Amino acid sequence: MLDFVRTKQKSIIIKVVFGLIILSFVIGYAMLTAPGDSTNAGQPNVAATVNGKAIAFSDFQAAYSNLYQLYQNIYQEQFTPTLERQLKLVQKSLDGVINQSLLLDEASRQGLEVGRQEIIDAIAKITAFQQNGTFSKERYLQVLGAQRLTSEEFEEMQRRDLLIGKVRDGLQKNIAISDAEIEQEFRNRREQVNLEVVRIAPAAFEPQVKVTDQVLAAFFEPRKEEFRTDEEVALKFVEFNPQSYIDQVTFEDSELETFYRRNLDRYEVPEQVRAAHILLQIPEGSNAEARSQKRAQAEKLLGEVKGGKDFATLAREFSDDKASAVNGGDLGSFTRGTMVPAFEQAVFSLKPGEISNVVESQFGYHIIKLIAYHEAQVRPLAEVSDEIKRALRAEKARQLAFEKAMDVYNINRKGGTLEAAAKSAGLTLRETGRFARNGAAGPLGRNEELIDAAFLLGEGELGRPIKTERNVVLFALKERLPSRVPTLAEARPRVEVAYRQEQAKVLAKAAAERLKAAASKGGGLTGPARGMGLLVDETGLFSRASSPFVPKVGTSEELVKSAFTLTAPGNCADKVYEIDGNFVVAALKSREAANPALLDQIQRRELREALLERKQTEAVQKRLEELKAGAVIEIDPQVQMLLEKETVEENKP
Repeated sequence: MLDFVRTKQKSIIIKVVFGLIILSFVIGYAMLTAPGDSTNAGQPNVAATVNGKAIAFSDFQAAYSNLYQLYQNIYQEQFTPTLERQLKLVQKSLDGVINQSLLLDEASRQGLEVGRQEIIDAIAKITAFQQNGTFSKERYLQVLGAQRLTSEEFEEMQRRDLLIGKVRDGLQKNIAISDAEIEQEFRNRREQVNLEVVRIAPAAFEPQVKVTDQVLAAFFEPRKEEFRTDEEVALKFVEFNPQSYIDQVTFEDSELETFYRRNLDRYEVPEQVRAAHILLQIPEGSNAEARSQKRAQAEKLLGEVKGGKDFATLAREFSDDKASAVNGGDLGSFTRGTMVPAFEQAVFSLKPGEISNVVESQFGYHIIKLIAYHEAQVRPLAEVSDEIKRALRAEKARQLAFEKAMDVYNINRKGGTLEAAAKSAGLTLRETGRFARNGAAGPLGRNEELIDAAFLLGEGELGRPIKTERNVVLFALKERLPSRVPTLAEARPRVEVAYRQEQAKVLAKAAAERLKAAASKGGGLTGPARGMGLLVDETGLFSRASSPFVPKVGTSEELVKSAFTLTAPGNCADKVYEIDGNFVVAALKSREAANPALLDQIQRRELREALLERKQTEAVQKRLEELKAGAVIEIDPQVQMLLEKETVEENKP
């Protein structure tokens, strides 16, 4: 239905209902939901202590879950494990809960308090708890129930959030922005430079690197540890499939209601409308006259509709959206976030049966008729009973499979073998093959819990059953290959690659230094680069606002700063920059000063607001840094391990 009007955004119910709550955490450090079961075996109770006060691991876990969901909603299919590492969500989450604790301590030192009425007023303003713009207690309890929170727990979170808000307000008051600061910010944003750049890639020099047995031996000897092999293990395992136990599952009717309340978010139905439209499309590249003619045609059709002519008949005859025109313009039902903003704003402001004025979007001119409107609601238990039965049966079958695996484990863990366990359970014994800690356990995939347990197993020891995405796994160690330093002969292919890469970097940097030296005599990069057979590119004009990104080059805050110190065309940057694996030489091509005549009152107001927000954020951050410097902060070893693992993963190519 009208594919070119619908955006590619996904309609995410949880984002709509709980978006404000997640946002509240991000800017106010409030922990509002907890992912999963916080009682997992081996999980600490405390993530960190700040000045002797414990931060619950569940709060840290909730912070991570909220940030993960937030970035997943922002980046959607682009939210890859690599991006997750780069965002450093573990570090951000830990910083968030520590900052919360520090600001709450600061509130206590200042004697700040939050009254009961302040909490009530704050909660009443949260749109997730409102129906038709008014606070609804029933809605409030439904939303909290879906997140497994009591009203007392949530109100305590609000109290903490409001206390932190008061501390922030105190730090941010009396911050002023001068006219001189506004004018400097205007210059910073509007002043632009265009650089000549030469990027020298080390890979281009690898063929020049000469490799002999002698140089490889000399290279390898002091670096043996860099080529150490990872410890590897191989497992034997059996899988308990929940589907095998589905017929053994029984449950009481009361459990259906319990499951329903516990998973209320699954049965949320967002606000929906059903609408029809007539579209007069504007061809790409149309001039003002053509657009005006289309607008006049749309206004004429609107007059006919409001004059009593049948909307569906006019849509079939005149609408350029042929997919919906055959249905009288009917677009079917859709939620917020489905259509482009102009269309959405218009359609959700109508009442059933009403016709909009002419609405302009990037696709043309629309006349919209609202056919039906449905408020956001929770599907009643009776309606979703069959769905709940299927979900509950699957959940109980999964639990039953785990219990069966635990029974077999307990019978065989002392003196038994996995072969005996497999035979007693009538299951097929399988093997993973060898894998390292950072790898995947063969057909069992990348399961962190299983892999961590596998590397702690002793010879002949059964591993405690672990739930995977599909099954429950009972496993034992088949073999262990300890980490070791290989001989040069064993590691030669890896050593040769590393040697070529290192020497190629040396050659590439030397070439870049020669180019910079030649260009520093004046006249820019073109002549010297041509003499060395190198290509010169231009960044195009960019401002400080793009920092740390340099167009066509990559990320380098240092180069951006240097670029704006260059005054005359041909001036060369003061050093060779290593950016994204390349060596970069840059010189000024042209410079455009900011035009002060463009600094009007609207610009002044926008810049003042932006600067004020920046300085307010800096004021809070500065105080947090002071508080951290004077605080005693202890991080649980397991959380520290997560931080270290994140750093290692982030540094991987």
